[in-house]
Amino acid sequence: MDSDTGLHGAYLQAELIKRLGRYPVRAALGNGELERLWQRVLIEPSRALDVRTRAAAALLLHGCSSVIAGPSAAWIHGCTAIDPADTHVMVPYGHSSRSRAGLVVHNGPLPADDVVTLDGLRVLSEERVIADLLCTARPRDAIAVADQMLAAQSTEQRDGFRARVGWRLTHRPDPRGTKRGSRLLELTTGRAESPPESWLRLEVVDLGFPPPEANWPLCSPRGTLLYRLDLAWPDLRIALEYDGYAVHAGREVEDERRAEELRRRDWIVISVTKDDLADNQRLVRVLREAFARRGYRQAC
Repeated sequence: MDSDTGLHGAYLQAELIKRLGRYPVRAALGNGELERLWQRVLIEPSRALDVRTRAAAALLLHGCSSVIAGPSAAWIHGCTAIDPADTHVMVPYGHSSRSRAGLVVHNGPLPADDVVTLDGLRVLSEERVIADLLCTARPRDAIAVADQMLAAQSTEQRDGFRARVGWRLTHRPDPRGTKRGSRLLELTTGRAESPPESWLRLEVVDLGFPPPEANWPLCSPRGTLLYRLDLAWPDLRIALEYDGYAVHAGREVEDERRAEELRRRDWIVISVTKDDLADNQRLVRVLREAFARRGYRQAC
């Protein structure tokens, strides 16, 4: 199909018929060169799961006043912590569009400075996306995406970015979720190296423990970097290490050697897996034991 007539392999059926004629479009649908994604929108089947193709289709369907939002916008900005199975699009208040299978339609204000263009797609700005997700997404998803977005900023820009998101939370037209959003923003560091590390930090704080440092550098007395600890309470010498299978497969001996070296330096090392994030009973028990060994009394 002629790429000049579409955007990322997505086409408005009416525009395609106007350009090519009704019979060629019908033939393309019949031979599998095109398929219908939503009413009035066609796509190339090979791109059916492509986030940008589906975003382009949503924009074509809803017109020039629409913009990609939520997890879809975060993905286009490079933050992949939330599964973008559904395409999220925002339209101004009063727009008649409704959500349908695979498409989530939001209504909201769309100031011009909230909208940017990436890869030819109208997308909500980074600050607006994060502010919205902190208030509306699952807490684990929200903090993971916020950490990814913060990590994408240079070290010098992170405080300014965080302040701008905080301002948006304070001035958000819809106050629902803003208290929760502000709390999650305070827990973001931009130093988590994977979504599970962000989830784990949120989990231990929700369990009543003080916020741990993320990717904390352990250095020798001479200042040489020895290790970076996933999560740590340096004053108590307690470390949490997340053992994600994809990263740690085949490294069991190396990981145990590292943990033994940390113990030799009087650190308490707690290994955490995805099972502990699904059921936190073991995590609660070993954390309480570790803090008790350091003489720390957890607040009730």
